[in-house]
Amino acid sequence: MASATLALQSGQAPDTYQAEPIPESARAEIDRLLNSGDLFRYTAPANAPVALLEREFAEHIGARYALAVSSCSAALFLALKALGLPRDARVLIPAFTFAAVPSAVVHADCVPVLVEVGRNFRIDLDDFRAKLDGADAVLISHMRGHTSDMDAIMKEADARGLPVIEDAAHSLGTLWNGRKIGTIGRIGCFSFQSYKLVNAGEGGMFITDDPDLAARAIIMSGAYEHNWKKHHGLQNSFHYWQNKLPLYNMRMQNLSATVIRPQIPLIDDRVTAGRSNHDYVAERLCTSVWIDVPPPLPQETRAPDSLQFNLLGFDEDDAARAFQKAAARRGVSVQVFGLSKDNARAFWNWQFLGPVPDLPKTREMLMRACDLRLPARLTREELDVIADAILAAAAEVKGA
Repeated sequence: MASATLALQSGQAPDTYQAEPIPESARAEIDRLLNSGDLFRYTAPANAPVALLEREFAEHIGARYALAVSSCSAALFLALKALGLPRDARVLIPAFTFAAVPSAVVHADCVPVLVEVGRNFRIDLDDFRAKLDGADAVLISHMRGHTSDMDAIMKEADARGLPVIEDAAHSLGTLWNGRKIGTIGRIGCFSFQSYKLVNAGEGGMFITDDPDLAARAIIMSGAYEHNWKKHHGLQNSFHYWQNKLPLYNMRMQNLSATVIRPQIPLIDDRVTAGRSNHDYVAERLCTSVWIDVPPPLPQETRAPDSLQFNLLGFDEDDAARAFQKAAARRGVSVQVFGLSKDNARAFWNWQFLGPVPDLPKTREMLMRACDLRLPARLTREELDVIADAILAAAAEVKGA
């Protein structure tokens, strides 16, 4: 509340890029680990912090198996490798995602096939269906927590026998028809990077209900020699895959797990607060004729920690840039994806993929789509400061 009062008194918006603080309950275990130097997950004979985190996360999300790794990118890479896809396998991904997603596909010796994304920030199902023939797998990024139509995606993929991986980096706590995102496809991948709902600086989680996929991912993550014996319930698969798979050493270490574990019980409250914050600001922004916030799909119960909106009637790039500058003068950082230099979420900046594909719908959306962080910790007063700044910036550029 002190930060909200300061924001109101000074006229300055809160720092939305400040990460969630680490719970005090983690401090004693962090000190113990630092004093012992016991940071490697396989040093302890049992119940290492990473192993405990895996059990707790699997229980929270409702999956049979969870594997803690160094990042969500590592989880995506291991997902593709665990599926045993052949070299140059074609993997469908949304054209609106973070550069780490196509990078993981390339890292796994596969070929990303970019699918159009519409103005609602979700995959274009017509383009998705048109590109399914010849595909070997589907990797759906729920980018910025916007859930594409998983009923339609799973129906089309299942009809062709294609495995679906969910990149749920932005969607921890989101529900689709009451089912947790990340548990719908064969594999789900989550992020604990500082700007996500759970803050560990870096870190990721791989989940699945398939014992063979879990065993393959565990070994490839770096369970060398017989360290896989410290993962329970998969002994037959482990024995089969011993020495047959490469090791990529993408393990999480105990200090990261110790930072994450006390935040797991806080997820539900953070989700509730984040949704309330998002919906409050969205309602206020939609009072402007110059701003559109796409609504959730009927099946979707979102868990947002950011808000995306489209600028309407900003036909010239200079007008959209003027809006960014007007918001910045009021202390609010609004990023227009396609106008932010070298933005890693604009597909034309993924030059490592070769020639830029023709994706007119996604390009048009990115040129006027705005990105605003709204951490769950913000107060109503702070949200008003942010909303006032955005509305005033739009009015300044386009008129009341």
